[in-house]
Amino acid sequence: MTDLPHDPAQPDGGDEAKRPELDPVAAIFGGMDPNDLGAAFQRVGKLLSWQGGPVNWDLASEVARQTISQGSDRSVGDGERRQIADAVRLADHWLDEATSLPAAGGAAAQAWSRAEWFEATLPVWRQLVEPVAAHVVSAMSGALPSEAAQVPAAMLGMMRQVGGAMFGAQVGQALGSLAGEVLGSTDIGLPLRADNAAALLPANVAEFGSGLGLASDDVRLYLALREAAYGRLFAHVPWLAPRLIGSIEEYGRGITIDTSRLEEAVRDLDPSRPESLQEAFAGGLFEPQVSPAQEVALRRIETLLALVEGWVDDVVTDATATRLPPAVQLREAVRRRRAAGGPAEQALATLVGLELRPRRLREAATLWALLRDKGGAIARDAVWSHPDLLPSGEDLDDPQAFVDRDDELDLSSLDDESELLAQLDEGAGAERRSPDAATEPEAGSDETDAAAGADDGADPADRTTDTDGPG
Repeated sequence: MTDLPHDPAQPDGGDEAKRPELDPVAAIFGGMDPNDLGAAFQRVGKLLSWQGGPVNWDLASEVARQTISQGSDRSVGDGERRQIADAVRLADHWLDEATSLPAAGGAAAQAWSRAEWFEATLPVWRQLVEPVAAHVVSAMSGALPSEAAQVPAAMLGMMRQVGGAMFGAQVGQALGSLAGEVLGSTDIGLPLRADNAAALLPANVAEFGSGLGLASDDVRLYLALREAAYGRLFAHVPWLAPRLIGSIEEYGRGITIDTSRLEEAVRDLDPSRPESLQEAFAGGLFEPQVSPAQEVALRRIETLLALVEGWVDDVVTDATATRLPPAVQLREAVRRRRAAGGPAEQALATLVGLELRPRRLREAATLWALLRDKGGAIARDAVWSHPDLLPSGEDLDDPQAFVDRDDELDLSSLDDESELLAQLDEGAGAERRSPDAATEPEAGSDETDAAAGADDGADPADRTTDTDGPG
């Protein structure tokens, strides 16, 4: 396999690169004159007035904007907006020949600054973070020593508000840092905007391409193809986005916190040393504990993420096969980037409770390519017509066996795209009628399948890959 330049998404130092230091105390009081007690009390009063839930999102937004501004964010110029719009327009033209799913339609392609990415994607992050935050904040309130059992309700409320502020500051720092790493709206494989329109961050795209030695137009077009392909999938498989988000929310609700560590930490906190609270955060005190049941759920989420990413990978590979020679190098660079994850993504994973990474991307891409080779794009895309048709973690162990099961995967009756879209709509209706549609496991996925996926612990970046792709 051809050696690639250093991945711009991975800081120098490779595996030794550290995730950004999350310092909630500094984030809350950063920039204030330590001698200005009046300002400090005013700040504390504002934090203690928050009544909006387990995460102080006002503070999170403020900290995120500060973090982004420190990274030299800039406005997107008109020329950059035209470049993104042109790239997405060409991408949609190419994709029309590579997938039976039509363009997402609706809103026009967007060119975002880092601050605009944060504002546009914040609603989804709230859905993902709040279930875990509720556990953390509740655990902080319940970790008071037994002698403090008679603490007035107002004091317990204040503990919750302090916890919400600390979590909000951490989330703000993580998302602010992540804004400096993402290339568009689909980097983590989730639909972070409701209209499914393509969006790219020109500044981050330029940084990503600068280490690859390729023409900027080629890099931009390749990333636009990926964004547009994601948009088509989420737009025309209506059950997919709710299932992904719902599964992650449910996973978060099942997370537990080590209350014994919290109780010990609360006893040891020194009010005269504010840094003692930061030391508790830095030591991983509030990191969620994952149960065996959650490990199974995690494997299911990872399998679905791999199927989504693998489908996008195969569609884009097919679309660029005869048109964009640098696509082979770009494909491998994106795969490595997704496999490794940036420091900010790792920090956010600590807060959400899981890493949103398609660990079995290469196997999933191989499976989709085999389906396309056998029955064309319509047969491949028809697997999304109902969740019961989706491959399981066990199927990714042997993609060829899944493709060979004609008796279970009869897609021969789908002769054109209109029939496929009708099947997708019917599958979406069945999914909506199921009361547990958002959280039930994918068809064919049981604890055995999940355990099989769990055994595949190798980093996808370390596997040998045919540079011509699985197709």
